Amino acid sequence: MNKEAMTGKLIVFEGIDGAGKTTQIRLLEGYLKEKGRPVVCTAEPTDLPSGKALRRALSGEEQKTPCELAALFTLDRIAHNIQPEVGITALLKNGNDVICDRYFYSTLAYQGAETDAEWVRSMNLNCPEIRHPDLCIFLDLLPEESMKRINRRTETREIYETSERLERVRAQFHAVLQTFDPQSVRIVDAARPIDEVQAEIRKIVDSLLQS
Repeated sequence: MNKEAMTGKLIVFEGIDGAGKTTQIRLLEGYLKEKGRPVVCTAEPTDLPSGKALRRALSGEEQKTPCELAALFTLDRIAHNIQPEVGITALLKNGNDVICDRYFYSTLAYQGAETDAEWVRSMNLNCPEIRHPDLCIFLDLLPEESMKRINRRTETREIYETSERLERVRAQFHAVLQTFDPQSVRIVDAARPIDEVQAEIRKIVDSLLQS
């Protein structure tokens, strides 16, 4: 496939912690590459200085208010888009599909639930340097199952990984996603076996690529 003739797509994966984003992103990346499409996987927070500051805050190492977190996420997202070599805009322009683990939907759900939701939304959706995704796939999972998966991990938990917070964030995610075009935001049941989840994701993505 001629890379120069292609238009890259920005595909975002969202979900509460433990929903399986990493696994499903890896499988989709392989599927798209088999189809001859160049793919770059990325994530937020980024590895840029703004993202590193966010990771320190999310780990509890540095205390930040909800407003500070919302602003830091937005700053990191702008940098993620405009970085001249590996930013989202540059990658798409060069014909790559970009798969991103978390994007502004997370900020609207997490920080939007803890501070002024309209301010958070406007800051992200009205920023000319933050690209709107072609597709958001939300991997939906009940908090009880999420906690079971999280408890099987060995790494340190982030500040949002408690049953009570996951319940609130999942509800906020659903409220946020309902405000977007249903064709651009697809909710996928992540409680099923991995291969079943991936099969549905591939059908959704195939439809996007054919449009």
